[in-house]
Amino acid sequence: MSNPLSNFSLLPPFDQLQPQQAEPAISELIEQCRAQLEAGLKNPGWDTTLVPLEEAQDSLNRAFSPVSHLNSVLSGPWRAPYEAALAKVTDYWTELGQNRDLYRVYQQLAEAGEFSHWPQARRQAVKLGLRDFVLGGVGLEGGARERFAANSRRLAELGSRFANNVLDATNAWSYHTEDEAELAGLPQTALAAAAAAAQAKDLSGWLITLEGPSFLAVMIHAENRELRERVHLAFVTRASETGPQGGQFDNSAVMEEILALRAEQAKLLGMSSYAELSLASKMAPDCEKVLEFLEDLAARARPAAEREFAELREFAAEKLGLEELQPWDIAWTAEKLKQQRYAVSQEELRPYFPYGKVLAGLFAVVEKLFGITVEEDTSVATWHRDVQFFWLLRDGERIAGFYLDPFARENKRGGAWMNTVCVRRQGAAGLQLPVAYLVCNFSSPAADASSPAAGASPAADAPSLLTHYEVTTLFHEFGHGLHHMLTRVDVAAVSGINGVAWDAVELPSQFLENWCWQPQAIAMISGHHETGEPLPQALLDKMLAAKNFQSAMFTVRQLEFALFDFRLHCRDSGASAGEIQQLLNAVRAQVAVVPVAEENRFQHGFSHIFAGGYAAGYYSYKWAEVLSADAFSLFEEKGIFDRDTGDRFLHSILEQGGSRDALDLFTEFRGREPTIDALLHHSGIVECDETAHE
Repeated sequence: MSNPLSNFSLLPPFDQLQPQQAEPAISELIEQCRAQLEAGLKNPGWDTTLVPLEEAQDSLNRAFSPVSHLNSVLSGPWRAPYEAALAKVTDYWTELGQNRDLYRVYQQLAEAGEFSHWPQARRQAVKLGLRDFVLGGVGLEGGARERFAANSRRLAELGSRFANNVLDATNAWSYHTEDEAELAGLPQTALAAAAAAAQAKDLSGWLITLEGPSFLAVMIHAENRELRERVHLAFVTRASETGPQGGQFDNSAVMEEILALRAEQAKLLGMSSYAELSLASKMAPDCEKVLEFLEDLAARARPAAEREFAELREFAAEKLGLEELQPWDIAWTAEKLKQQRYAVSQEELRPYFPYGKVLAGLFAVVEKLFGITVEEDTSVATWHRDVQFFWLLRDGERIAGFYLDPFARENKRGGAWMNTVCVRRQGAAGLQLPVAYLVCNFSSPAADASSPAAGASPAADAPSLLTHYEVTTLFHEFGHGLHHMLTRVDVAAVSGINGVAWDAVELPSQFLENWCWQPQAIAMISGHHETGEPLPQALLDKMLAAKNFQSAMFTVRQLEFALFDFRLHCRDSGASAGEIQQLLNAVRAQVAVVPVAEENRFQHGFSHIFAGGYAAGYYSYKWAEVLSADAFSLFEEKGIFDRDTGDRFLHSILEQGGSRDALDLFTEFRGREPTIDALLHHSGIVECDETAHE
C-alpha cells in the first residue's frame, strides 16, 4: 500500500494519516530531492536545475507540513515521528545550503547577460537564494563547515524540546475544586468551561488549567486573591526550575545551549552576534537601528505607562483596599477600573460576538476590501471535528484554501498562528493553489461533548462566544493568511510570505486588526447570539472609548519582550540561565512599570524566540505595527471600505509576496516611507504626552 504522505495532490488526506507514515515518507522524498539535484546539476540553468528541484522540494514540503502541523495541534502520538522527520529535513536543508555546485548555478544565473530582463520574481528568488547560501555556510571549510551543519541539526532539536517542555508543563498543572465559592467572580462561560474540563477528567466540580481561556478568566475575574496567586505563579514558572513543577520540565539548559549555538553560528559566518545574523534577512539595516527604534519608542511610551499604573495603584488602594498591587492583582484591578471608567467588560461584549457571526463578518469585510469571497467545503477531511475548511474565490474561481482550527484543547500548542500547507507555484501539473492553516485557542462552544459531526460548523449548536480580544486575534491570523493566499507570484521561493523580510511579515496581520475597531465593520461582525440584535450603540461607544485603556502599559510590555530578545542576541557569546535572568531584570528596570513576581520565569516559556522564528526578531511586532498603522491611516483618509485603496493594498502588498523588497512595496502603496506618527496616534500615546507637557 502506498504511503499517503508521499503522494497526494493538494490537500493532505488527514483521514488517512498515521504517525508511523511520517519518517518513511520524508526519507523517500528527501532521496528524490537529492536525485533531482544531482540530475539538474549536469545541465545547469533555471529551467533545467532550479525548476525541477523546486518541484521535488515542493513534494517534500507538502509532506512535512501536515507532520509538523499535527505535532502542534495533536502532539502526543505525532511528537516522536515529527522529531525524527525534523532531523532528516534539517539535515537536507543544511546540506543543500552548503552545496557549492548549486551555489555556482545561482551565481552563473545572476551574472548572465539576460538576467536583468527576467521576470521580477525570478530575479528576486536568485538574489535571495545567493544570500541564503552565504547564511547557510556555503563558504565554510572543513571543520567549520561540519560544525555549522551539526549546530543547525542540534538547534532544530532544541527548539522542538523547548516547545514540548512548555506544552507539557501547561498540560501537567491544574487546580481542582468542588467549592464553587472559590471561583467567585468567574463569568458563566468560564465556569461552564471549567466544569467541562473537570468532567473530561471524570471529576466533579471544576478544573482550572493553564490553557489561555482558563488562565485569563481567573486572572481577570476571580475575586479569590489566593486563587489568582496560585494560578499566576503556576503560569509564570512553567518549564522552569521553580514553581509548583520546579525542575520537572525545566528549559534552563535548553535556553543556554540554544544561545551558545546561535552565537557560534554567527561567529562561524564572521558576524559579531546572532542579532547581526538575524538582521541579514530583515528590513532593519543594523542592530543599532533596531535598538534606537525600541528605546525611542520606550522613552515616548513609558511616561504615559507610569501615569496609567499610578492611576491603577491609586484606584486599588482607594476602591479595592489593596495597599500594594501584586502581579496577580494587575489584570483583575485593571478590569475593575475599566468597568468603573467605561462601564464595559469583555464579558459584557461576549454575547454579541458569537464565533459564527464574527467569522461570517470577517469574510464580508474582506470581500468589501479585496473583492474575494469565502466558501466552506465540508467534504474536506480534517484532523478534528472542530476544524473547518474554506476556499477563497475571486469571480467564482477558487484561488486558495485554508483550514481553521479555532478552539483550545489539551495537547494543542497555545497561542495563535498561521502556517502553510502549500504555496502558490507553477508546477509540472499546472498552477498549484496556496493553502494555509489558521490556528487559534478560543474558548470552545458550551455544547455537549458529543458536539457536531465532522465537517459541521462548530457554531451550529451552542456557539463559542468570543471576547473582543479574541476577535482581533482571528482578524490578525486571517491577515497572515491573506498574505499567503492572495499572492500572484508563482515562484515558490518568493510566493506568499516566502522571501518577505521577517520584520515586515506582521504588516498584513496587524493591518487587518484595525477593522475590529471600526463601527461599520463591527456592525458586520457582531450580533447577539440569541436574538441577533446588533451591538447596542451605548455599548459600542463604551467599547471604542476604552480602546486605548492602558495602551501605554501594553506598549512598554511588548517593548520589554523585544528589548530582552534583541539584547540577548546582541551578545557575542551565549548566556547562563542566571545571566538571562539578569538581562531580563535590567530591561524591566528600564521600561517596565508593573511589579513582577520574584519567581517569574517568563523567558522559560518565551517560545517565540526559543522555539519559533522570532529570535532577535520580536521587535518585528512593533516595527511592523508602524507600517500597519501608517497603511491604515490612508483608509482613514479615503474611507475604511474604499475599494480603490483596498485594491492598492492588495496589488502593492498582498499580491507581491516576497518578490520585491518590503520597504519598496510599502512606499509604492503609501506614496512615501513610513513614519511612527500614526502608531503613536492610534495608541493614544501622543495625546498623553502632549497633556503632560502643557
